[in-house]
Amino acid sequence: MKHAALIVPALALALLCGPAGARHRNPPQSSGFDYYVMSLSWSPTFCESHRDNPQCVAHPGLVLHGLWPQFARGGYPQHCATPQRLDDDARALGGTVFPTEALMVHEWQTHGTCSGMSALDYFKAAQAAHASIAVPSALNPGSNTWRTDARAIASALRDANPALTARGLALSCGHHELAEVRVCLGKDLKPMACGRDVTDSCSGSVSVPGAR
Repeated sequence: MKHAALIVPALALALLCGPAGARHRNPPQSSGFDYYVMSLSWSPTFCESHRDNPQCVAHPGLVLHGLWPQFARGGYPQHCATPQRLDDDARALGGTVFPTEALMVHEWQTHGTCSGMSALDYFKAAQAAHASIAVPSALNPGSNTWRTDARAIASALRDANPALTARGLALSCGHHELAEVRVCLGKDLKPMACGRDVTDSCSGSVSVPGAR
C-alpha cells in the first residue's frame, strides 16, 4: 500500500507536466487565422535607435516591417509548425521585399510560418500587400523632423487609398513619434476593418522624424 501511495502523486505530477511540455514542443498549426495586419515602419524613427542597421542606409521612409496573421477575436499566432522551409528561391525574393535579411528571416519564422503558405508564396503576398498601399506625398521623408496631428496622417493615408475604411488602419507611436502604420487586410489582401485589439497609439500632435 505504501508503494501505491507513492505512485499516485508521481502519476499526477507526470500528467501535470506532460501537456506543458507538449505545448512547448508542438507550436500551433499554420493557416488557422482570420486576417492580416501589414505593418509599415517609419524608418527614420527606427533608425534613431538603430543607426548601424542596414535598413537605415537605403530605406528612408515607410518600409515593410511585416505581414502578420491575426485572429478576429484578438491576438495572433506565432512560430507555427509547418513543413515549409526558407529555401534559396524564397530568400532571393524576400531580400527584395524586406529591408534587411535579418528582418526577412525573423518575419518568416515568427509570422510567415502561420500563413499556411510556402515561404516563397508568403513573400509574394507580402510584396503584393505592400504594393497595394499608396504612400501619400505628405509621408515622403524630408531631412527635417516635423510635427503634425495624428488625424492628419490617417486622413492623408485614407485619401491616397480610398478602399481603406475608417477602422482599416491604426497608427503606432512611441514617445509621441510616428513609429508604424498598420493596415488591416483580408486573406485576399483587400482592405478590411481591423480587429478590436488593433488600435491607435498615436493621438494629438505627433513628431515625424526626418531621414538621416
